[in-house]
Amino acid sequence: MSWWRPSDVGYAVRRKLVDIGHATHLFLRLLRLAGPTFKRFGLVRDQIHFLGNHSLAIILVSGLFVGFVLGLQGYYTLQRYGSSEALGLLVALSLVRELGPVVAALLFAGRAGTSLTAEIGLMKAGEQLSAMEMMAVDPVRRILAPRFWGGVIAMPLLAAVFSAVGILGGWFVGVVMIGVDGGAFWSQMQGGVDVWKDVGNGIVKSLVFGLTVTFVALYQGYEAQATPEGVSSATTRTVVMASLLVLGLDFVLTALMFSI
Repeated sequence: MSWWRPSDVGYAVRRKLVDIGHATHLFLRLLRLAGPTFKRFGLVRDQIHFLGNHSLAIILVSGLFVGFVLGLQGYYTLQRYGSSEALGLLVALSLVRELGPVVAALLFAGRAGTSLTAEIGLMKAGEQLSAMEMMAVDPVRRILAPRFWGGVIAMPLLAAVFSAVGILGGWFVGVVMIGVDGGAFWSQMQGGVDVWKDVGNGIVKSLVFGLTVTFVALYQGYEAQATPEGVSSATTRTVVMASLLVLGLDFVLTALMFSI
């Protein structure tokens, strides 16, 4: 006897399609609410401060140590070919193109994303969202939209901080500790990093990652079961889904940006 039935497969596929439809509808609503949300910019500003400030410590520490490792490993690799002066270029391109947006997004998902999911899930479990609907207040407009756009704006800022601190970390290891020429470090970086192609593409990536991570966190919290176990499961799903989407989107964006 088979352990699965065609009806079970059909039911699972139908549930997934329903979930995708709900997510798409919520995403389009959040996009349409951009204008009304920014008219009350104080709400967005508070969320930028909340999400960015609470994630800043882990971004700074992680960026610094990633820069340390890049400076050390990059120097040992370039030294084999007599190109240790290009260490600054290697560190900068690695950070602004890939590691800055990607690692910052993963940290953002683990810190701010879980916080958003837990907050919205607990509001649902405490029937606060239902109470707002009873008072004719749209929870999507009042609660979700400011957090969504706050996360979209905060993510590029955190990625920029991550990359800047990482470059300083690479400079400290390469110039101060190892003895690479400081002028060559900065001049190679200045001459090899293109503002529009390299930095601009990194900003686009961080915007896409911020939009993705924030939406996944809000959707999981908004659709969570109104129980402690449901909120816990939703928080776990946020980290897993957001991390996988960030890595997958990074490959797609890299292939599109640097193959043209």
